[in-house]
Amino acid sequence: MTLPKVDVPTYELTLPSEDKKVKFRPFLVKEEKILFVAMESKNNAEMVNAVKEIINACTFNTLNVDSLPLFDIEYLFLNIRAKSVGEVADFKVICPDDNKTYADVKVDLSKVEVHVEENHTNKIVVDESRKLGMVLRYPTLKNYTVGKDINTNDVDNVFTVLIDCVDHIFEGDKIYPAKDTTPEEIKEFVETMTQDSFVKIKKFFDTMPKLKQVIEVENPNTKVKSTVTLQGLQDFFG
Repeated sequence: MTLPKVDVPTYELTLPSEDKKVKFRPFLVKEEKILFVAMESKNNAEMVNAVKEIINACTFNTLNVDSLPLFDIEYLFLNIRAKSVGEVADFKVICPDDNKTYADVKVDLSKVEVHVEENHTNKIVVDESRKLGMVLRYPTLKNYTVGKDINTNDVDNVFTVLIDCVDHIFEGDKIYPAKDTTPEEIKEFVETMTQDSFVKIKKFFDTMPKLKQVIEVENPNTKVKSTVTLQGLQDFFG
């Protein structure tokens, strides 16, 4: 005897990076199990693979997940999660006034948006007179598969992520695509920059679009009200 199938609702959202509409569904029990196993492992690579697998399944395999900017991945996954287990989520956050007391807060995940800082640009000019510089692309999930992170004091990690994110180098009208250049050549180019130029690169990563929500929290002991910023998947699911 063939059992009836459960109807699963379909939703639509717009990717922040390219104004592209994407259809998606909530994750199912089998996919939630994949997520729980990955979370319990506390292994970064397993978490990344679980997120990729769930997004692929829930968007009907219509996206190239590996090529999406990280903030698109965060936004997609947050919305899938909201439609799967509830749009209002409970969090415990540390109260900023004493930095030790935890408070319970509720966040409507459907209202969390991707924010872009003012004056953000992916075009980095390192020599105005020669019109020399580079155009960067946003980090993808691949950049974090082995724990690489631009927000770190580890110089090797910073350079590894940066090299991955170079789209092309330019001088005037001449373009040097990264795909036609070796990582060693790009690293050498970056290492010859002045400190001022490298600060511009760091600003690109610091100001790039991020999943962000500012919430108000009241310390249950001191009754002091403060604001806390939740940012990125780690804050929303960590």
